[in-house]
Amino acid sequence: MAALGRRHLSYGFSDVRRRRLTILSFACSLASIGLCTVSPAGLAATPTTTSDQQQSPLSDQGSSPNYRSLIRSVSPKVAGLDLQVLQFSDRLQLQNHTGATVSIEGYEGEPYARIEANGTVEVNKHSPAYYLNESFYGNVTVPSFASAKARPLWSVVDRTGQFEWHDHRIHWMSPVLPPQVKDKSKRTLIFDWHVPIAVAGQRGTVAGQLFWTPNSSSAPVAAIVIGGAIVVLGLLLVLATRRRRPPSARPSQDDEGEGGEPPGARSSTREAW
Repeated sequence: MAALGRRHLSYGFSDVRRRRLTILSFACSLASIGLCTVSPAGLAATPTTTSDQQQSPLSDQGSSPNYRSLIRSVSPKVAGLDLQVLQFSDRLQLQNHTGATVSIEGYEGEPYARIEANGTVEVNKHSPAYYLNESFYGNVTVPSFASAKARPLWSVVDRTGQFEWHDHRIHWMSPVLPPQVKDKSKRTLIFDWHVPIAVAGQRGTVAGQLFWTPNSSSAPVAAIVIGGAIVVLGLLLVLATRRRRPPSARPSQDDEGEGGEPPGARSSTREAW
């Protein structure tokens, strides 16, 4: 009977250990998910691309959430032409499903990029914009062979009909606060901007505005997610560390107390949670 009691006791402790390990494993998984969720990349979606030219120059400084570029109009109005601003005011994304070639002009009116009807995306490596767009503030040396008057040198960068590019015309080109912003707590128009384009040879423009936007008064998403993960992890750890009393072994006849407890009687099993 003593051996049976020991086996029963051992089983109880093993069961408790398994339960604790399961809870701890689940808690760690939740914490990992929370930490991954609050990565900076998660706060502002940044689509990836396959070409060096289409990478964002966020390594220089990045686009501050206080600066917001908004597209107000696109001309010519053609079905299948879609444009949007990415990363607050960092870059533009153009999708061409018009069935015609869409071209984008550089800063000096030179051909900069084109998206053909079949989805082929090409950039002109003789355009100064090709090199200037690699830096957030344009702090690069443009090669001598790159000129607005040079014959275009087209290079294929994608075949999806979609093109992303950093454009200095849509963001503030200095780390210094714009003079238009007199009160940081107020939304302020900084300037209007235009990016020249053409669809099937018909000239047009993407028109927009850049605003200073004050910080949101709501709690940051990262803080909410981290706080929730900490609370859940803490509760699970408390439950895991509270001891569970193992079932008592069945007493033998020699263990009968003075109170005259009948032999073979089992002590009641209670759980302390």
